[in-house]
Amino acid sequence: MNASSAAQLTLLFDGGCPLCVREVRFLERRDRARRIRFVDIDAEDYNPDAHASIGYREAMGRIHAICSDGTVLRDVAVFREAYRLIGLGWLYAPTRWPVISSVVDRLYAIWAARRLQITGRPDLDTLCSDRNICRLSSTAD
Repeated sequence: MNASSAAQLTLLFDGGCPLCVREVRFLERRDRARRIRFVDIDAEDYNPDAHASIGYREAMGRIHAICSDGTVLRDVAVFREAYRLIGLGWLYAPTRWPVISSVVDRLYAIWAARRLQITGRPDLDTLCSDRNICRLSSTAD
């Protein structure tokens, strides 16, 4: 059985985001059992149909992961599950507590809305526009 078929979680990440890549590298190093499969949504061959129909714009707007049973996780729930799978679930356990949960969810929403700007990337509309141009030109060749 290969690693991708054994994966319990498919985590969609932005390979153009230096902070996202750093987090993925950390998770990969800790995931000795290969429970997590990582998919770069910024790769030219990213296929939403193969990933619960999560389109580029949606995936770039906030983090997503797909459980082996097809359940789609978003936002902080992705980190809770990923860290649980690498044996560090206790780090995110407090994010389930009622008061902390609402604060963490709001903080993540702010981060997600400003992530591209903070990491020096173009805004989401520009990225989507550039991506469509690339796809159109590659199909015209």
